[in-house]
Amino acid sequence: MPRPRSNSNPAFSRPSGGKKSKPKGDYRARQPAHEYELEALPGLEQVVATELAAVPLARDVRGLRFWYPGSPERLTRLRSAVAAYRIKTWDVPRPRGLLGHQQLGELTAFVGEVAEQGGHRSFRLGAAGKESAVMQRLAEELSTALGLTHDPEEGELLLRLRPSADEQGWDVLARITRRPLSARVWRECNMGGGLNATIAYAMHKLAGQRDEDRIFNPMCGSGTLLIERALLGPYDAMVGVDISADAVACARTNLRAAGRDVEVAQVDALHTGLPPRSFDLVITDLPWGDAIGSHQSNEALYPAFLKEMNRLTSRRGRLCVLTHELRLFERVMAQQSDWDAKELFQVYSGGHHPKAYLLHKRA
Repeated sequence: MPRPRSNSNPAFSRPSGGKKSKPKGDYRARQPAHEYELEALPGLEQVVATELAAVPLARDVRGLRFWYPGSPERLTRLRSAVAAYRIKTWDVPRPRGLLGHQQLGELTAFVGEVAEQGGHRSFRLGAAGKESAVMQRLAEELSTALGLTHDPEEGELLLRLRPSADEQGWDVLARITRRPLSARVWRECNMGGGLNATIAYAMHKLAGQRDEDRIFNPMCGSGTLLIERALLGPYDAMVGVDISADAVACARTNLRAAGRDVEVAQVDALHTGLPPRSFDLVITDLPWGDAIGSHQSNEALYPAFLKEMNRLTSRRGRLCVLTHELRLFERVMAQQSDWDAKELFQVYSGGHHPKAYLLHKRA
């Protein structure tokens, strides 16, 4: 079993030398502002709001809706959001009003600008009654005017229509990227039961991001938790293990695609052979007993896992876990005396409602 490899990525090296002068102003503030909205997995709204708060020049923020000037490229780098949409509201009582001469011209210009910036080659409508005659005509008009293919199932430019907040008009939301932001470009290998990358990001941010952490990802699967942490910034060391050779190969493929060098080994997480207190943060997506593992095997796995991770973590180490086996996990927690736990979030994803917990060692 290899020891965790220290992070030596030059991209994370600390700057040296004298201070650089700050620019006197940001040219983007002088650009025309457009309205946007971020989509979050239910349960992760606050994580997305926190990331949005760090976006320079975002203003008039109302929940996940805000105004932003200049190029939307900065928004495509958000990692907690499922998707980012440019949004525009029309003062019409129903979607049929968008077929009026003036409204249709404005809508065509709006959609055309988003398509040009995002490189979209096709579009689809996401709205209640999208099969109606009005929606079909709207799709035909946009396709003819913009030269975009209307692909109702796989269209790259997703257009969502909904009543405005005051119910006096209709919002049109145009996704600024061809794929959701949660569909990471590094994901060349997929596995059944793979973790949504936005959930992995949220787990790391809420577990605490520390440059000095030695990080262990047992049962690493396709490597999502490893990659999301490697992309966040410096850490002292990180290693992942999985008992499945296919999972290890998949994780290595995705790590290469992400341009990150992290040690991954085919090892049983409960029998690593590593010495006590090897890690400061252990983080994992435990088997839920459906796509991976079984409910019966989890009865033995969960208590054994908590015991072994207590051995492997430092005195002030943390353990962050995600699971859908909520009754089992909480029962096992009540029967042990090594850890104190708090719930970080419960998220809705893929038809499930898993919870993330952060555990600290008891004194």
